[in-house]
Order: sequence, then structure tokens, then C-alpha cells
Amino acid sequence: MKPILQPPIYFTVLLFKSIFINHLIPIKILIYSPYTYLGLLLILTGIILNLWVSYLFKIRNTTIKPKEIPTTLITSGPFRISRHPVYLGLTMILLGISIFQGNLITLMFPIFFIIAMNAMFIPLEEKNLKKAFGKKYSTYKKKVRMWI
Repeated sequence: MKPILQPPIYFTVLLFKSIFINHLIPIKILIYSPYTYLGLLLILTGIILNLWVSYLFKIRNTTIKPKEIPTTLITSGPFRISRHPVYLGLTMILLGISIFQGNLITLMFPIFFIIAMNAMFIPLEEKNLKKAFGKKYSTYKKKVRMWI
């Protein structure tokens, strides 16, 4: 499947849909305080993870855009545990929002995000990484999981 929009657009649309459904459509709350505060921890962790990854892309002077060919293979930092830490961080934020809202119905949005990334962006990125780095990327791919 060919992507039409970039991952941040999918993330933003799903984030606003989650907030919209939670506030405008009366759905029974299924997660209660203090457990909802675990959602804040996930949100904060996802934000920190994405800031860290953005910093790594910037200092290594390579692209973060899925459609572009990267110039550097980053395997340090969060890339030691996930081949796609940006998507992991965005998923953590969506999951955190759902938990913080206490609404299990909104858990569909992080699931939709994972499905969209797996179907549209990850195959394209991994193809570009294989094309750019060949055996080096294949070795890295064997050592590090796609998500976590």
C-alpha cells in the first residue's frame, strides 16, 4: 500500500479523533485514577523518545522522512532496541492519551496507527535502508526488532 500522507499527519488525526471521541461522545470510563496517570508516563516517555531520535537524525545529518533515502544508518541510542523508535514513541503517546482519558474505546487509535505504519511506511523505509546500506542493514535487522 502506497502512503498518501506522512506519519505525523496520521498521528495528529488519530490523536484528535481520540480526544474528540472521549470528550464529545459519552462513553463509560473504564480506567480510573490513579491508573490513568500511567498514561501521562507513557505520553512523557513517547515525547522524550521522539526528541532523542530527532536529535540523533539531526546530528547524523540524515533524513527522518520515510520516502527519502537515508545517508547514515543510526544504530545507537533507541535504535539499539527498536528499528523504528519514532513510530514507537508516537504509539506510546497515543496509548498514553487513551489510558489517561480512561477510555478503552480510544485504544483503537494506537492500534490503527501501528497497522498504518506496518502497512505503509515500515516496508518502504526498510526497502530504502536495505538499498542504501545493504549487508550492514541486514545484519542490524537481524539483531534489532522492528518495534520492541
